[in-house]
Amino acid sequence: MFVPGLQLSRAFYLEAVRPLLDGLPHSAARIGSGSEVLGYDTPRSADHEWGPRLSLFLSPADAGRADELDRRLAERLPRTFGGWSTHFEIVEGDHIGRMAPTDGPVRHRVGISTLDAWLPRHLGVEPRAGLSALDWLALPTQALAEVTGGAVFHDGLGELGPLRETLRWYPPDVWRYVLACGWQRISQEEAFVGRCGEVGDELGSAVVAARLVRDLMRLALLLHRRYPPYGKWLGSAFAGLPVADALGHVLRAALAATGWREREQHLATAYEALAAAQNGTGLAEAVDPSTRPYFGRPFRVLMADRFADALLAAVTDPALTALTRVGAIDQHTDNTDLLTDPHRRRAVTRAAHAAD
Repeated sequence: MFVPGLQLSRAFYLEAVRPLLDGLPHSAARIGSGSEVLGYDTPRSADHEWGPRLSLFLSPADAGRADELDRRLAERLPRTFGGWSTHFEIVEGDHIGRMAPTDGPVRHRVGISTLDAWLPRHLGVEPRAGLSALDWLALPTQALAEVTGGAVFHDGLGELGPLRETLRWYPPDVWRYVLACGWQRISQEEAFVGRCGEVGDELGSAVVAARLVRDLMRLALLLHRRYPPYGKWLGSAFAGLPVADALGHVLRAALAATGWREREQHLATAYEALAAAQNGTGLAEAVDPSTRPYFGRPFRVLMADRFADALLAAVTDPALTALTRVGAIDQHTDNTDLLTDPHRRRAVTRAAHAAD
């Protein structure tokens, strides 16, 4: 019978893993990649990278015991727990695993490390030493959600709680800047829904509308202090927002529309709702949230750059006021191989803002 992965991993730690640690100081959590970390796992998730698994963190002084502890768990963990195998076979490359029966030692998914070693692999930065503005901008929201989501089962080293609190949300000026760049993205394409439609390109109009819907969903999450997850779970995360009931059907209607005028009407409704939400945050001076023609053309737009202007005018951090409106790493690229490589995404962030 399926149980949520966080519930399974918590019980696995408490009942099977912790008794084998012999009082060794440690912290334990289920953070990092995985649908259960964000709370979106279903029975479908069990086909790979899901099961009784967790991260076990040792102090630097005990780091040398990791191999010994790994062998102990392999030899002494039960082969099943709660009806699920604790042994994982490798099914792709050298890292994708799925539960499988075994008659020998368990190839478990208890990752043993120090936090000092884990953070560079997952974030590419050491947040406990403080984050610069560019550090924040080099962190995809998916990565931030993976570290601040999930659950901590035990924080014996006293490190995970402060780390997660540090990353819980952007500093106010970084938040303003990221929101401003979200509005800027919308301003760059909002008129194209009508312009494409006017020349008979309904397919192009629909593609632009879909891009705008994605940006509006991400913006809605950011306005509600939620890190937008990557594409697979973006709709699930949006559905959990207090504005989802009012806006969800509007965005679906925009995507389902077969004509550009109807498409544009639904998008305008969404623009105005989120513009009002922006004003309600108090992060910047309020801006008229009503839509209007685009430079006299018969296209209904928000002129969303007005909201970007207001937010940036409220930024006081000189490290951010000097930046152009390129935004955070996942506002100017959506390449998965880049976003999941901490070193490359930091290099791209530095390059994107180099002229500033």
